[in-house]
Amino acid sequence: MFWADKIAANAQGEQVVNDSKTPSGRVHVGSLRGVIIHDVIYRALKSAGKPVKFTYGVDDYDALDTVPKYLDAEKFTPYLGFPLCNVPSPGDSASDYAKYFMGEFLEVFEYLGVKPEIYYLRDLYRSGALNSYIDTFLQNAHLVRQAYKEASKADRPENWYPFQVICENCGKIATTVVTDYNGKEVYYTCEPSATNYVDGCGHSGWVSPFDGKGKLPWKVEWVAKWQQIGVTIELAGKDHSQKGGSRDVANAICRKVLREQPPFHSPYEFILVNGTKMSSSKGVGSSAKEIAELLPPELLRFLMLRTQPKTVINFAPNYETVTRLFRDYDTLMEKYKSHPETTPEDPKQDKELQPLFYSQLGDEVKPFEPFDLSTLISLLQIPHLDIKEEVKQRCDRPLTDYDWQIIDRRIAAAQKWLDDYADEEEKLVLYFEEIPERAKELTEEQVNYLHHLAENLENASSWDGESLQTLLFTTTKEIGMKPKKAFPAVYLTFMGKERGPKAGNLLSYLDKEFVVGRVRDVVKMKQEAIAQ
Repeated sequence: MFWADKIAANAQGEQVVNDSKTPSGRVHVGSLRGVIIHDVIYRALKSAGKPVKFTYGVDDYDALDTVPKYLDAEKFTPYLGFPLCNVPSPGDSASDYAKYFMGEFLEVFEYLGVKPEIYYLRDLYRSGALNSYIDTFLQNAHLVRQAYKEASKADRPENWYPFQVICENCGKIATTVVTDYNGKEVYYTCEPSATNYVDGCGHSGWVSPFDGKGKLPWKVEWVAKWQQIGVTIELAGKDHSQKGGSRDVANAICRKVLREQPPFHSPYEFILVNGTKMSSSKGVGSSAKEIAELLPPELLRFLMLRTQPKTVINFAPNYETVTRLFRDYDTLMEKYKSHPETTPEDPKQDKELQPLFYSQLGDEVKPFEPFDLSTLISLLQIPHLDIKEEVKQRCDRPLTDYDWQIIDRRIAAAQKWLDDYADEEEKLVLYFEEIPERAKELTEEQVNYLHHLAENLENASSWDGESLQTLLFTTTKEIGMKPKKAFPAVYLTFMGKERGPKAGNLLSYLDKEFVVGRVRDVVKMKQEAIAQ
């Protein structure tokens, strides 16, 4: 069984699947893994016919703890330590900082077909929905301290209370320390040295902790959310799931203070981009929006789902990784097309196909005519070529509207990759007007290969990529030359470098008369140079 189906099979009664995010900056693609994992669990439960709801929380009462490098430091530094929802918006599209960055992330949700019920922590606090939990945790602060100690060996002073007030004087929430509670009000101090990134103002006094005057520390807040929302399933990233980590502490608080069982949990691994774990507040790595602009939605979902949750995904948006992702997806689609009776509910299904089912935006797998991304990347770089007409000629059957919908997405992805991700050596630079300077490096053996290749190309009856690839190999066998020595001659002749896209495809993109003429010109040039 697929991992999500196993979770669904073991679930009893009504389920609430929950995930959440602190919108401290541009949301990185790593956060999408949790979104997709929880969405797939929700879909698996629905597919199993079990009552289920999917919720997503925005932790916008957390403090702004750093100014991302892509924002104006002078404008936002004065708001360090403020609740994110009380920080001005970086743009006109939202009322505040939290909604600005969350709005960008929610656009990606829509793009990926993820549709949870969204709730904001500001609303839970300000409406009084969390008042009873705040009172319970303050009244039982000694038990909360014990839970921290037992789960993570973290000592809290006996006058430490699990609450952070929004300072009435300076507006910061990160710097306040609560040391007493009388059942109606807490006593707090805005400590000058409470954090290493912003100073408190020193103000102190008694204030009500209710109706949005402050927040619970997030490990305690996590438990309050579980109870308020009714969460039964919530997974967490590996960093929160280690022994003695955040999830262990929250579980201990849930059991010790509320005497409730915490939701089902299983850890999942990070997404690395070029081997680097990403941080939204530090601006490290690719944002969810940037990757969504590169990959069509079904491919972005597939990236998340073809790897087991407990395995790291290392995504480098280079040529090999991106084109292989599309090929792997198309391979599964072709396999499904040969067994269309397979469904997610069918226990006899091929497990390999499950990521394909859950990669779709809806509940239905709609087959299409695949068109190779690497071919599109090459075709887009051929001057004066009508890309859609070229696609049409290369397909074996008439394309449907849905085929074109998929192909249009791929054309956009190929162009985006060329514009934003391709290194210069990965780009297809063809020499049309003149012979590349590096063609002078060809050896006599390579020139002999090109001489025979020109004759074979002249007599070629088919001008498609596979036929030409076969012809290129056949020519090497005719003269007893190894392909790894012969093929660089082709690339040097047309591109001025020793490597490039699949050589047969490369030639098929070009006019036959031009290809034969160029090969013969290079042979003639080298023969004249040798004769001298």
